[in-house]
Amino acid sequence: MNRSSEIADFLRTRRARISPESAGLPADGRTRRVPGLRREEAARLAGVSTEYYTRLEQGRAARPSPEVVDALVRALRLDATEREHLIDLLVRPGARRAPVNPQRVRQGLHLLLQTLDHVPAYVIGRRTDVLASNRLARAVLADFDALPVQRRNLARYYLLDPQGRERTGEWEQVACETVAMLRLEAGRCPGDRRLADLIGELTLKSPEFGPWWNDHRVLRHTHGTRHYRHPLVGDLHFTYESLNLPGDENQTLCVYMAEPGSPTAESLRILSSWDTNEAGRTPDHRPAGR
Repeated sequence: MNRSSEIADFLRTRRARISPESAGLPADGRTRRVPGLRREEAARLAGVSTEYYTRLEQGRAARPSPEVVDALVRALRLDATEREHLIDLLVRPGARRAPVNPQRVRQGLHLLLQTLDHVPAYVIGRRTDVLASNRLARAVLADFDALPVQRRNLARYYLLDPQGRERTGEWEQVACETVAMLRLEAGRCPGDRRLADLIGELTLKSPEFGPWWNDHRVLRHTHGTRHYRHPLVGDLHFTYESLNLPGDENQTLCVYMAEPGSPTAESLRILSSWDTNEAGRTPDHRPAGR
């Protein structure tokens, strides 16, 4: 990932979202050749010179002070995740070393997933790798344990697996959000070779990936809703919570919940009782690559 082009494209796409009118800037009568704010307008709103802002956007400036970063955040109306991404690009490029060791899920978390046997739950790691899942997650989404280790990945599932597209309600939104999660990680770990390989594969094989990737949207999922269509029980509607796990900041527990007494809760009960073969299966605890 080229740091200078990443900085330029991120800042350019963020200022393109803001109209001069919404920013309270007076009309100057000049013809606009770019959507949103010009560089000099973004610089004015941030309280820096146009020359300095241009050098920042071109990746040629020294690491900006916290005050300058906060001024850019206010001027470009960045949310908390976008602020984090901007800091990764401008202030600490390459500060996080590329991951070396495979990610492993400790035994206690495997037991926790089994305890949550009444709802789908799984653990994701770097690059949206699926590190572990319980039997209802495998029934509702995909049997990740049956896949080769390198293919146990949510981005691959949503963007490249026909089952992911068929089963996921609001597929376009979910897939686009997953790309934004990868974009955030690319800013955090620009030297991650496996992440670069995944991005290259998605670029070649998914026609939707390129435009979403080039939008430079970044996202960190903490909670929300999901809708899946199961071939046996039909529509399933969940709320979910994503919790960062102590001991490894790069592992997240995702739990899907159904309203008690709802059709989804009843469908999960049916799925759980139907999947008798799964109950005696030994989970594959191999680490998810490097």
